[in-house]
Amino acid sequence: MVSKHSLLTLAIQLRQGGFSLDVSVETEAQAVAIVGPSGSGKTTMLDAVAGLRRPDAGLIQVGQEILFNSHSGTNLPSHERRIGYVPQDLALFPHLTVQQNVLYGVSNAATEEYGRPVLQILEIQELLSRTIDSLPGGERQRVALARALMVRPRILLLDEPLAALDIALRDRILPYLERVREELKTPMIYVSHVPDEIRQIADWVIRLDAGQVVGSSVPAEAFGAETGNLTSPTRRRER
Repeated sequence: MVSKHSLLTLAIQLRQGGFSLDVSVETEAQAVAIVGPSGSGKTTMLDAVAGLRRPDAGLIQVGQEILFNSHSGTNLPSHERRIGYVPQDLALFPHLTVQQNVLYGVSNAATEEYGRPVLQILEIQELLSRTIDSLPGGERQRVALARALMVRPRILLLDEPLAALDIALRDRILPYLERVREELKTPMIYVSHVPDEIRQIADWVIRLDAGQVVGSSVPAEAFGAETGNLTSPTRRRER
């Protein structure tokens, strides 16, 4: 039985090609980090929550909202799930302005009610008329985050959002993520290979390997004194 206090309940089986994801997660944590070697299923797991990949069986529930339930036949389309997703490549439209990217697919009412605080927290008000092509990496990250937040998401999915940045830029972006967590109270799933980054953002850490959960704990227990990237090999390749 799912606890009424759980922010995320995920119990799914998904097979694609030679890769199999079979995970069971239930957590009340506001910010959950997913770690594991390349090919362990992290992106597949996010895609399933976002509605981009359909599990073969199981349950996906965010708060009290059931997004997928194979038993009842429930499978909300991705555009109805109210999921904010920042993929590894950011998926911004380079020929459009920042404002056009941020407001893509969002109603004016939503912008008035919720959008202004997002722009203020991420400090991109002065960038709205510029094109994506003209922005450096750190500013592009903030734009991608703003677009994901404009849907007022039930949960925010971040797939290695800072991986392409150097340490100095990463350290400049992390405080913005902390403000999103603290001021907007937006639950998030955060994929990263960097322990220091995760300690700063996450309340709970889930380890994946070869498509299965192999451990979970608070960040201090998950990493100890580790500081380098987590790059151990996996046993099977994710598709």
